Amino acid sequence: MIAAPVSPEPTPGQRTVSYVRRHGVIWRSVTAVVAGLLLCLSFPPRSTWWLAIVAFALFAVVIRGRRARAGFGYGWLFGVAFFMPSLFWLQNFLGEGFGPTPWISLSAVLALFIALAAAGMAVVSTMPGGPIWMAALFVACEAVRGRFPFGGFPWSRVGFGQPEGWYLPLASLGGAPLLTFAVVLTGCAITEFFFRKRVVPALMAIAPLAVAFATLPFVGTDAQNGTLTVAIVQGNAPEGLGALNSGDEMRRNHIARAEELAANIKAGRVPKPDVVIMPETFTGLGPNPARDAALNRMVADLGVPTLVGARQRTADGTDQNVMIVWDPAAGPGEQYAKNKLVPFGEFVPVRPIARFFTPFVDGQVDMRPGIEPPVLTAAGTKLGVGICFEVAYDDVLTQAVRDGAEVLTVPTNNNWYGRTEMSYQQLAMSRVRAVEHGRAVVVSATTGVSAIVQPDGSITRQTELYTADTLVATVAKRSTVTLATRIGAWPEGVMVLGGLAALLWAIGSRIQQRQRRVGDSSRTGNE
Repeated sequence: MIAAPVSPEPTPGQRTVSYVRRHGVIWRSVTAVVAGLLLCLSFPPRSTWWLAIVAFALFAVVIRGRRARAGFGYGWLFGVAFFMPSLFWLQNFLGEGFGPTPWISLSAVLALFIALAAAGMAVVSTMPGGPIWMAALFVACEAVRGRFPFGGFPWSRVGFGQPEGWYLPLASLGGAPLLTFAVVLTGCAITEFFFRKRVVPALMAIAPLAVAFATLPFVGTDAQNGTLTVAIVQGNAPEGLGALNSGDEMRRNHIARAEELAANIKAGRVPKPDVVIMPETFTGLGPNPARDAALNRMVADLGVPTLVGARQRTADGTDQNVMIVWDPAAGPGEQYAKNKLVPFGEFVPVRPIARFFTPFVDGQVDMRPGIEPPVLTAAGTKLGVGICFEVAYDDVLTQAVRDGAEVLTVPTNNNWYGRTEMSYQQLAMSRVRAVEHGRAVVVSATTGVSAIVQPDGSITRQTELYTADTLVATVAKRSTVTLATRIGAWPEGVMVLGGLAALLWAIGSRIQQRQRRVGDSSRTGNE
């Protein structure tokens, strides 16, 4: 009797490879989650911008060559792992009354946009120039998310996580969409080089940085139209949902801090500003704001034009979120009403469902969006205005600069979100906008973070969270119009169309290959 041959015992390395192959779905799922967490960690307040490249390199490993449905699943895991920690500030805001449901639900829904993009990215990943098409499809998902539904949710776009990064000069060429494209392209190209060991993927990885460094000398900070001395008043307010019933306290705090600033100006302890910029909705106003004696007295004591942020009740009974130019002699004048309202905050769609996720339903009246251009004139200077959430939308400040804004302002009220990363994420957007449009940006917040941002995205002055403070600084007035401002959404549109065209081409090629295989099988069977 002949003994059967004994198979040699596999080595530890062979056992590991075999285990990974048998459990590939698990390991790819874990890698997708890790990649999403790394993308979150690349965002401010951290300066680890380069982690975004690592995140997309890992994610490309997960979805490269996979089917669309696999890409969808891994993309959803990637998206959830990214959005849940990066949007944790929602839990600080709503968790006290609603638990984690709103935070988790929004994260899961937003992850579906990434999942759809990842499904397409998997399909185009092995095409010639695959990393380019993968990056373009990711830009497409952000473009849709920023517009749909209910006006969109453009927060946490990849490009907004790059205010400290080497890619930032690209914002002057194509805004936040081009920053997103560059980061995703680099990460995916690194993975492609790892698999193919060819020169082309290496060039694709290096090209965005090369263009960014070539653009850097053209990111100017010079004062082309003179300078403007601005003062910011941060009066402070209670944290979280406690702010809902503390409007009077917030108003008193800001008026008191403004009066302190006025006293310091008169005593010569700080230079006299040309304009004072108050935060968003630090006060309420009626249909006739000129009757507000306290604000009239505050601005008169300051002695300079003041931008007053208020929730104003209009003559027809609706409310608007406004910034008003208040003159120390003439009183309230020109105003801008917020155009991009926050869904489920400033207006509530699908109210029967929304009641389970937000306190802004019962007893709350939808605010009315404004129609005025986002530009106000104060102290002989045109100021672009993006109120709070509007800084996340590409078109608001683009329109402001096209309409002649020499300095940009972002008044905001973040006191509902506590000591979370929300304010730092928003400040990062202002820094990207500064480079995108070549303008200084003045961020005025009720509870922080207020800041002076230079046209190159650097911060020269900044406040702390939940600290009453004032800032007085001189900023450059500029008139140069960047390429990004001139062409607006065109780069984003080209990337979206390019990614979709590549996806359709890849789908068509797969259909043809399948039909060819079926035809070959039929001929073989007949023979």
